Amino acid sequence: MFNCNAALTCKNPRLMSLNRYETALFSYWEKNPDERRHWQGKVTDATRAASQPGETARALERDLWAHLVERSAHVPTLRGMAANRISLLNLAEHLIRLWGPAPKPKQAAVPRAGPPDMG
Repeated sequence: MFNCNAALTCKNPRLMSLNRYETALFSYWEKNPDERRHWQGKVTDATRAASQPGETARALERDLWAHLVERSAHVPTLRGMAANRISLLNLAEHLIRLWGPAPKPKQAAVPRAGPPDMG
């Protein structure tokens, strides 16, 4: 389903395997609450859509890249980061786990009845 299992319990991106682009973008949101709220809403909306989690993460990753390209022209800490395309998929997966809906609990397996006794 997801590539980064460390994100299942990790709330701090510095303890995860995020590249420097992903870390810089997340740090930018920590310092800009309006941007963070925007992305929290975007992640929530994306996870409500009826699609596979992997597809949601890839779609979110494309949006994150577009955001990085747009903001890199205006934010000094992000400047120059949009020169080469790099994956932001780990960040997308982390955001889904961090801001998406809580996972549904698994249902207990119902024991199956065996074949009737012929005895």
